[in-house]
Amino acid sequence: MNLNFRPVEAKDIDALEPYFGLRPNKTCDSVMLDSFLWKNYYHVRIAVRDDKAVLWLMNLDGQHYTAMPACPEEDLAHYFYETVRYFNEELKEPLRIYLADEEAVQALNLDPEKYEVTEQEDLKDYLYDGEALRSLSGKKLHKKKNHLNAFKKEYEGRYEYRRLCCSDRQDVWQFLDLWREQKGDDVEEHLDYEVEGIHEILKNCYSINVHMGGVYIDGNLEAFTIGSYNVREKMAIIHIEKANPEIRGLYQFINQQFLINEFPDAVLVNREDDLGLEGLRKAKMSYNPVGFARKYRVIQRQAGVM
Repeated sequence: MNLNFRPVEAKDIDALEPYFGLRPNKTCDSVMLDSFLWKNYYHVRIAVRDDKAVLWLMNLDGQHYTAMPACPEEDLAHYFYETVRYFNEELKEPLRIYLADEEAVQALNLDPEKYEVTEQEDLKDYLYDGEALRSLSGKKLHKKKNHLNAFKKEYEGRYEYRRLCCSDRQDVWQFLDLWREQKGDDVEEHLDYEVEGIHEILKNCYSINVHMGGVYIDGNLEAFTIGSYNVREKMAIIHIEKANPEIRGLYQFINQQFLINEFPDAVLVNREDDLGLEGLRKAKMSYNPVGFARKYRVIQRQAGVM
């Protein structure tokens, strides 16, 4: 079976986005931009089937794996097992999925004797109430509101939130260079690929639909963020958010302003996972999540046994 997998290109973001709203999925992988952002890290390749589905092939540390198909809910089982056959017959390997969304796992109801399904607790995405993050009202977000107000008071008349466009990419590149320099050599490998992915988005921003926002202070870019919108779930997905950590309240300000200006109607906000890092977990919990988009590892126990 030849599925003709090919590398992901910038033109795929807008062309394939409609495939992603065809079934329920609240993970950050429910939009095309996430795959483009990490395409070099995971060596992402895609195959479009029957004008109805996007199938995946990735390679990390020399091992093949895939993702749940982006397709109509009623066709999920068909394209899932088509992918299984490709792994078994062409790659001569058992199927592996490391980040399967909960909705797909429940819909497929896989035979536990044939597939090992394990929740990836550290990789669940945090989900928030959109209006709560736009207003920061209520007792549970009081500390965030205090940080926000402190920023606005200290930098009154000196800051500006701006919707970023392609002409601002030099500012973002300079910000990233400084941010990466401050991280030094003691940094996780994936962060370099993240920076590379951001560069790819900026190089192709004329041809893709992407939401970007930034905060300038005294004319210098001090924070920026990149997001997508899942129309089916009415959910904003925050892929990237970086700010000068020395400026109190800046993270709270760009978080709020990005949602107000770019996603005013988002009911949910997905701020991705915490990678099992305690500091990141604490920060994400402090925003009072309303739920989680859980993810699962799916491993075929024996190739050829579907």
